[in-house]
Amino acid sequence: MRKVLNWFSTALTVFLMVIVIVLAVVVVAAKASGGEPTILGYQLKSVLSGSMEPTFQTGAVIAVKPLEQDEKQSLQKQDIITFQSEEGIPVTHRIHNVIHSGVHTMYETKGDNNNTIDKDLVLSDNVTAKYTGFTIPYAGYFTQFAQSREGSALLLIVPGVFFLIYALFLIITGLKSIQNQQ
Repeated sequence: MRKVLNWFSTALTVFLMVIVIVLAVVVVAAKASGGEPTILGYQLKSVLSGSMEPTFQTGAVIAVKPLEQDEKQSLQKQDIITFQSEEGIPVTHRIHNVIHSGVHTMYETKGDNNNTIDKDLVLSDNVTAKYTGFTIPYAGYFTQFAQSREGSALLLIVPGVFFLIYALFLIITGLKSIQNQQ
C-alpha cells in the first residue's frame, strides 16, 4: 500500500509540474509572439470561423509553417495557406487556382465550407504560412482564453496554487511520518 501511495504521489507531482510548465510556456509564447504561439518553428493558429469545415472545425488549433519569400511563389492548387486579407486579418483558405501575371503570382482562394471563391486574389507576398496538416480540435478555445488577461493570470495562478497546496500536504504527511517513527 505504501508503494502505491508513493507512486501516486510522485505521478501527481510530475503531472502538476508538467501542467505548470506547459501553461507557462504557452502563455509566455503567446504574449511574446503578439498572440500566436510558435513552437519549433511552427505557428499555432486558432480557427475562429467555420469557413474551412470539415477540414478543421471552429475552435481548433492548426499548425502552419511560415514561408520564405521564394516558397510563397511556388505554392500549388489545393495547398492550404494563411494570408493577410486587405483588412490585415489573417485568413486560412485553400488555393483554388494559381494565376501568373508577369512577375507576380496570385492565388484564388476559397474556404472549403464557402459556396464561392474569395472576392480578392491573394498576392504571393501576402501569404504568410502553409498549413502542415496538424490540427488539435477545440484547443483554440483554450488558447484564446489563455491569451486574455484574465485567462493568462488564471492559468498560471491556479495550477501553481494547487501545486503549493499539494507540496504543503506532502510536507505535513512527511512530518507526521517522522513523528510516528520516533
